[in-house]
Amino acid sequence: MKQPNRLQHMPISFFAMVMGLAGLTIAWEKATDIYHFTPSIYSTLLVQSVITFVILAGLYLYKSLNFRQNVLSEWANPVKINFVPAISISLLLFAVAFLPISETTSRFLWAIGTILHLIITLHVVNSWLHHEKFEIHHMNPAWFIPAVGNVIIPIAGVPLGYMELSWFFFSIGIVFWLVLMVIVFNRIFFHQPLPEKLLPTLFILIAPPAVGFLSYLKLTGELDTFAQVLYNFSLFITLLLISQLPRFARLPFYLSWWAYSFPLAAMSIASMAMAHISGIAFYGYIGLALLFTLTALVALLFIKTLKAVQKGMVCTPEH
Repeated sequence: MKQPNRLQHMPISFFAMVMGLAGLTIAWEKATDIYHFTPSIYSTLLVQSVITFVILAGLYLYKSLNFRQNVLSEWANPVKINFVPAISISLLLFAVAFLPISETTSRFLWAIGTILHLIITLHVVNSWLHHEKFEIHHMNPAWFIPAVGNVIIPIAGVPLGYMELSWFFFSIGIVFWLVLMVIVFNRIFFHQPLPEKLLPTLFILIAPPAVGFLSYLKLTGELDTFAQVLYNFSLFITLLLISQLPRFARLPFYLSWWAYSFPLAAMSIASMAMAHISGIAFYGYIGLALLFTLTALVALLFIKTLKAVQKGMVCTPEH
């Protein structure tokens, strides 16, 4: 009997790995710039992130060409569809990561990532507007991912000279963040709890205000009241989730654990940026503490993911 090809069940959420690795790469680049760490850590992480993306993109392309129906059903799934923008977000993060090395490479990645993310955002929002199957229990923090992608765009867009486009995408991301935040909290407060598998996605709540803070600093160049609101709200959500660490520590490993990585990277970068622009060293200590914690966490996630792949625990049919 012919063995089933596990790649037909490769989840789109795998690209959250790239977001986490790229976020960690950018965090180390920021720390290298401010605190003068060895640049070899940043460059090594960048190479590892790119290789991971190329491998996953190749595998997902294979799935798209050979198991088209599986891909279409994934894009129509009310939960999985929100991980599709992780592909374009990965390109946008690479645009940020390559900015200190090659402006030409950064500009190319930014242009491709921005166009792709706009197309995916329009597709996702259209699916929200004209759905026939969404229910309140489908709502979870992963719905923020399309919005987060839009607020990432100005981080490289402003230095590359695309100010008006950067404001356009920042506006989309911030407004959708506010709308979706109300819906997500309504779902969490007044409806059934998130399933165990999706609990790590609560960390995604950190990302929109943290990334929004970084984008807003790029757009305005100053630490005004709105910037402080964005940073302080992301800091509160971080503290709230850290206070629940015993609950998260009891969870078995799922690919959704990668949801811990990018938001913590964003908060680490935001804290270091806050320290740099405000001159208050305490924020820098927060950023460095998160950076070192995140580095260990990503290493753990990488090992657990490889073990899960080897044991056949991922890329399997869902029941």
